[in-house]
This record gives sequence, C-alpha cells and structure tokens, in this order.
Amino acid sequence: MTESRSEQADKLACEILSFARNSLMFSMRFMAIALYKPELEPGGKFAFATDAERIYFDSRHIFDVYRAEPSAVNRDFLHIVLHCVFHHLFVGAKVNPKLWDLACDVAVENAITELKIGALSCLREKRQEKAIAELSSAGVKPLTAEKIYRHYLDFAADDEQIERIRREFYADDHSPWYAFPGSVSDEQNEQEQKAKGGSGDGNGKSGEKSEPNPNSENQTPNAPDNEARATKEELEENWKAIAEKVQTELETASRQWSDVAGALTQNLREVTREKYDYAEFLRRFAVLGEELRINDDEFDYVFYTYGLRLYDNLPLVEPLEYKEVKRVREFVIAIDTSASVSGELVQAFAQKTFNILKQSETYFSRINLRIIQCDTVIQDDAKITNQEEFDRYLRAMELKGLGGTDFRPVFRYVDELIAKGEFTNLRGLIYFTDGYGTFPEIRPRYESAFVFIDTGGDSVNPNVPVWAIKLILKPEEI
Repeated sequence: MTESRSEQADKLACEILSFARNSLMFSMRFMAIALYKPELEPGGKFAFATDAERIYFDSRHIFDVYRAEPSAVNRDFLHIVLHCVFHHLFVGAKVNPKLWDLACDVAVENAITELKIGALSCLREKRQEKAIAELSSAGVKPLTAEKIYRHYLDFAADDEQIERIRREFYADDHSPWYAFPGSVSDEQNEQEQKAKGGSGDGNGKSGEKSEPNPNSENQTPNAPDNEARATKEELEENWKAIAEKVQTELETASRQWSDVAGALTQNLREVTREKYDYAEFLRRFAVLGEELRINDDEFDYVFYTYGLRLYDNLPLVEPLEYKEVKRVREFVIAIDTSASVSGELVQAFAQKTFNILKQSETYFSRINLRIIQCDTVIQDDAKITNQEEFDRYLRAMELKGLGGTDFRPVFRYVDELIAKGEFTNLRGLIYFTDGYGTFPEIRPRYESAFVFIDTGGDSVNPNVPVWAIKLILKPEEI
C-alpha cells in the first residue's frame, strides 16, 4: 500500500528526531535512559510537546526548525526531555502557569548552554544571555525552576515582560502539563482560552490549561479512550527513578562534565532531594503524659455491666478517668539569630511549629514552651504557656543579636533552666538555623534536632553530632 504524503512526512520527521536523540546519546551517555524513555508520536496535536510518556510533534514544525537551524532540533529534543527529568510537568493547582512555564524554560536552557556541546549550540543562546545575567545579578542561585519561579513571582513581572523573555527560551508547548488531574482549574483555563482566542499553537505561548475528561481521570492528556495510560503519580515515580539514575551516571562519568554540568547537577539534586513532612518530624518529640479523660481502650465493659445486674446498679469497676496519650508538654525552640537569618522566615517557622504543637493529638491544654534567641550568646528568652501569649510574642517579635553562630550557649542555658525546676520532663529542643556552628561535645539529656535552611548555593550538609537529628528544608517548606 502506497504511503500518503502525510505519512511520509511523519516518517521523515520521526527520523530527524531519532537522529537527534542518537546524537545526544553519543555526546551524553549519562542521559541515555532519559532520552529513550518517551515514545515519539506524530499527528499534529501539538507542534512539539510531551506529557512525560510521549513526545508529540507536528512534522511541519520539525521541518521548519531543521531547515532554519539543524542544531536547534537537537537542543529542542534535549530541552523537552530535561523537563521530564526535572519534573517540571508535575505541577500543582496553585502554580501560576505563565511564570512556571517561563521558569522551567529558563532553567532547562541554562543547563543546556552550560554543557558547551557544539551540537547543541544555537543562535538563541546569545539572546538568552541578558535574562540569565539579570537572574544571576539578582542573586538567584542555583538556577533551578523553583528558584527562578520564586524570583519572578516576587518581582511581579507583567504579562508583556513574561512573554518577551519566554520567546527567547521557548522550545515546546506546555499544554499537556496542565491537563493532569489536580493541575490548573477549568475556570482559569477558560479565561486563558478566551484571552488567547484558541489553544496552544507553538508560537512561544503556553497552550490551553485544562483538566482531563472526568471519565478518563487516570489517563495522560489526549490519550485515546481505549488505550490505558500511566497515571500522573506513576509517571512521576518513573521519572524520579530516571532522574536518580541520570544523577548517578553523571557523578560517576568522566571528569569532563565536572566543570560544565553545574546547572544540570543542581536541578537533579532538587528533583532527587528527599522531601520531608515537618509536622511528622516534629511529632518525634511527643512525650507520654497523663490527661484526664475516660480510657475506653482499657475499660472492661463485661465486669461493669455484670456488677450492675448482680448488685443492683453497683458497678464492679469504674472507668479509668485518665489515659496515657502522646502530647508535647514541654518544649524549646532555639533560633539562630546570626546575620544571615531572615526575620520573616523565623516568624514563619515559629508559627508553623506552634501550630503543629497545638494540634489535638500533640498538645496539652497547658504548655511550657520556651523560645530562645541566640547567636554566640543568649539574646532573648520568652516563656509561652498558651495561644494568647504566643500571638502576642509573634506580633512583637524582634530578632536580637545578628552576630556569629554558636549552638553551645543554648544547651548550657536549658540545662540551667532544668536545674532551677523550670522544666520537669523536657524531651524536645529544636534548633532553627541556616548555617554552621559549634556543637556541644556531650549529648544532652533531652532529644535535640537541628533544622537547617537551604537558601541556595552550595548544598547545606553540616556534620552534626551523632546524637543530634538533622533536617534540611527549603524556605518554601517552612
């Protein structure tokens, strides 16, 4: 049977993309597993796009790109695969689509440029230099999508600026990203659709942001109704495993990549970094305490009802009026007030910690909470016993000290409070810091944890003593 012109065009475009993929693999063997993961699917649904399972392309678009600049096909292919590796597709419902699209494209293009591979060199690199330089001068480091997104969100760039910058970084249509369940709402999609007058057309703007048909909730965007497709969660797990393998391959590869893969490595670390539930982490400090309440778990109703029948409403046993439950009753929050700690971040941390402590399953009706500020010496000590006192403290909170960092004074001071009878059953001290300091040589009598804030740059990974618990969080996780 003779192939139609359309079929011939799709076949030729597919060969161009396959050649690009092979070329990339020979240049970057550590990326092989990622490059060959998505399948190629022609058909014109999108000019060039992916849903993490397949790469959709329009043959005419591929021909146009190849005709104008052959190396751009290689770059675009790596661009779209890196979106998958960096988990850019798996966005939440609250994200600003235009800013996220821009941030992801900037992060990917910067990582590609840093690789300094001749087959990936394109004219658009030169046009991107200004935006990259502006981000660097603004202190955005490392250039991950999350950091860039936060910068543009704080910068409050208008739509015209966003579109102008993104044109220099554009390679693919991001419409499929927002069709996963739990992504941008239908109402937002409707508004954007009216503003654009149509769906994504590969012209440098994000396409339609919509949720999938409710009848195909577990399918990726635009999948045929009769074809089972992986869920968003399955795809995310698959690509996380791929990212970990790519990172391992990159770290064990030849030294030739050590000086040119900085942005790629930083983005991989962001993806493979363990995400922690701070609330669950804090519950480790729960202590056994006694609360006046009926203990239904230990009450024997057989003897109780038997006594009522035998002795005319006289029970043999009474229900216990107390129960041992896990509650945080005495707790210390130590705050590092060295010069690099943000006041807003400290307040957010204190607020979140207190909110967790007062939850019904982790909070006594009356608490003994001490909030201690310290740089190299104790700067402030506040005693909190209820919600009203905490709210009053937070409203008037002022960081004091702003010197160096030494953790030892806090532990000596807490030991003094215990000796004075200020604490009767202290089991938890959590130290909030963003840097390195001097630790006590001897393990304290109470459990201690250090929450380090990763504010960018080199990865925060201080060597804490074996007795201390370490947790590293991003500012946005506080």
